[in-house]
Amino acid sequence: MSSTYLSLHFHIVYRTKGRKRFIRADWMSPLHEYLGGTVRGLGGVAEAVGGVEDHVHLLVGLEATHCLADFMRELKKASSTWAAEKHEPLFGWQDGYAAFSVSATHCTAVRRYIANQKNHHKKCSFLEELKRLLKKNGVEYEPKYLL
Repeated sequence: MSSTYLSLHFHIVYRTKGRKRFIRADWMSPLHEYLGGTVRGLGGVAEAVGGVEDHVHLLVGLEATHCLADFMRELKKASSTWAAEKHEPLFGWQDGYAAFSVSATHCTAVRRYIANQKNHHKKCSFLEELKRLLKKNGVEYEPKYLL
């Protein structure tokens, strides 16, 4: 038995290139499934995947050997290629992403939050949501980079 114990969970958020509402209802679920499968293919655990027309949220479990930047590059590359080939030729993801560490005791709440994205965005824009997440997690940012 190993003497290394890990609980590495990340809430990851990123949006479509140009803030386009590319992700239509008829392929949103297959995209979320593809993202989950890609997370697993990269050696992670897809604990929750959701979102709306212009962005996605993921709760993922990663290993200590994962480099978050490399993981995100591969996840976004694979999923943008899939979406462009299968559904929307102009599809792409924005360059950046937001990632927040999540304690195991908060994973259930984050799963619920991700599952409730459709209702959540009836009241709140992506930009409002992102600003709130950044503030809640103590992340400083330049407003010009949020647009």
